[in-house]
Amino acid sequence: MNILLVTADELDDEGRLALTGRRLAHVRDILGKRPGDTLRIGLRGGLLGEGALELHAEQWRIRCRCDTPPPPKRALTVVLALPRPPVLRRTLQHLTALGVERIVLLHTQRVEKSYWSSPALEDAAIAEQIDLGLEQAVDTVPPIVQQERRFRPFVEDRLVVPGSASEVWVADPRAERECPCDVARPVTLVVGPEGGFIPFELECLAGAGAKLVGLGPRILRVETAVIALVARVGGSVR
Repeated sequence: MNILLVTADELDDEGRLALTGRRLAHVRDILGKRPGDTLRIGLRGGLLGEGALELHAEQWRIRCRCDTPPPPKRALTVVLALPRPPVLRRTLQHLTALGVERIVLLHTQRVEKSYWSSPALEDAAIAEQIDLGLEQAVDTVPPIVQQERRFRPFVEDRLVVPGSASEVWVADPRAERECPCDVARPVTLVVGPEGGFIPFELECLAGAGAKLVGLGPRILRVETAVIALVARVGGSVR
């Protein structure tokens, strides 16, 4: 936890937050903070700042002052074939920490249908992983997360936003073109499931204007490929 992430409805009229549970244990026992100390805080969806710890009637509180903009988001959308729940949790954290603007979870032929009934896809579970990524990266603005359970309608109707300048690249180890580096324009990265896209899906993506890009001949796990692609592309900032 590199910042203490708070929401506006947790603050009282004087801008103070009562510390309890995981946050209190982390601040007191892991960070070793004591009343009178300060620590970095962030208002979820808002500004960054500092907070001063207070002890009042045996209750730990922090007086919050937020006045600094968070780091800019990358103009990146990652379309990800829904992975196994443990991989999904880690990947949501990583993509959030890397500043990705939008994450689309997509059904494909090789995605197990049972994954869609996982508790990891509940709003609260996704928000928990997003918050962990924000805390790691000292950020406050969460990425947009969408769930798309129908492959073809999404690719044909919503993958490319009309009027958008975003390029669409599909990660594939067989691609002849290497994934570009340090791109200064909006990009949509499409990453398939373990085992890759089936030919029909690749045809649909190509029909929508997507181009294949690769990271070399090595076959990478999804969570490894996603991080490598985002780091390589870089992406312009908003």
